[in-house]
Amino acid sequence: MTETTGVAEVTDATFAEEVLKADGAVLVEFTADWCPPCRALAPVLREVAAQEAGRTRVVQLDVDANPRTATAYGVLSVPRMLVFRDGEPVRSMVGTRSKRRLLQELEEARTS
Repeated sequence: MTETTGVAEVTDATFAEEVLKADGAVLVEFTADWCPPCRALAPVLREVAAQEAGRTRVVQLDVDANPRTATAYGVLSVPRMLVFRDGEPVRSMVGTRSKRRLLQELEEARTS
């Protein structure tokens, strides 16, 4: 696993270990280099990752470099975020978010 922009990167090869087998909640952002909304979301994700350290892991997956995982979860547009808990997706979000809104949605996903 590499870490760029303060958010860990996962790949098709590491997804099961880093996300599906993780303890606690994991927020996965499906992203692409060519996606302007994804770039706009990057600083929000960095802040959320720092604030949620110990409660929710935040990772990203490049859909162009990792099509198998993106296809498996039906990712048709980016940015798309999925919150996983106990290896299962429990919340799906499409598009950019404010930090406040994203934190609220994460809290709802952790407690639902």
